[in-house]
Amino acid sequence: MFSGSYVALVTPFKNGQVDKEKLEELVEWHITQGTNGIVPCGTTGESATLSHQEHDDVVETVVKAAGGRVKVIAGTGSNNTIEALRMTRFAKEIGADGALIITPYYNKPTQDGLYLHFKKIADEVDIPIILYNVPGRTAVNLLPATVVKLAKDCKNIVGVKEASGLLGQVTKIIKGCGEDFIVLSGDDSLTFPMLALGGKGVISVVANIMPKDMAEMVGSFLSGNMVKAKELHYKMFLLMEAMFYETNPAPVKAVMDLMGKCSAFVRLPLSPMRDENLEKLKSIMKECKLL
Repeated sequence: MFSGSYVALVTPFKNGQVDKEKLEELVEWHITQGTNGIVPCGTTGESATLSHQEHDDVVETVVKAAGGRVKVIAGTGSNNTIEALRMTRFAKEIGADGALIITPYYNKPTQDGLYLHFKKIADEVDIPIILYNVPGRTAVNLLPATVVKLAKDCKNIVGVKEASGLLGQVTKIIKGCGEDFIVLSGDDSLTFPMLALGGKGVISVVANIMPKDMAEMVGSFLSGNMVKAKELHYKMFLLMEAMFYETNPAPVKAVMDLMGKCSAFVRLPLSPMRDENLEKLKSIMKECKLL
């Protein structure tokens, strides 16, 4: 259902407001570059600082711009179950192909709480759901046993974006859920090894700036050309690391600004990159032939 390279799309701003025209341009560019799918309103899309109306507008703009040519998985997560339900319902209503739902952050729910949160949304909204586990940001780890139980009990929970950095955890999920369950990498630098374990693709930050290479890397691996996939992994690796010189998405937006793709502006409490880190980033861009 969902495989390949999905871009964790940035949200472009102009004069501090969502730039819908630029957003449409980015969707079109990704389609021409071979990106397999678009994920608006995730972490990279600065969902935490979008108003509810802006969130809806971004998702709807991306769905309309994609026009069914690539799949759109809308970020609809929240630490408020009722709010997550509302956003997931909206995503279904406007034609998104799936919903990416992060584990509730700050609340620090137990595994029982996580199970009940996701089950309620899955029971009430008939849309394919990708769980999103990123304990470094949320302070809670969605354990493999909980993922397995959710996959068993909820037919529309079809996969997980795994960003725990724990390959052993990924192994347990794939073993417990079976090969039909979709495991997507949430960490660009671990995409290659996760594919080797049975992952189906990636929701990628680097795809914002090297979409063709990321799509080709994943596609090569899935088609059996691991030599080509490995080559592309190493080609992008330094840039993958550079995306976290500072908090995502400040670095990726800085690169996109230098490429003329969108403004580097990020909303507070995020801030522009420090000069010394920006210079390091430019050096990596030159190595990757982006400057």
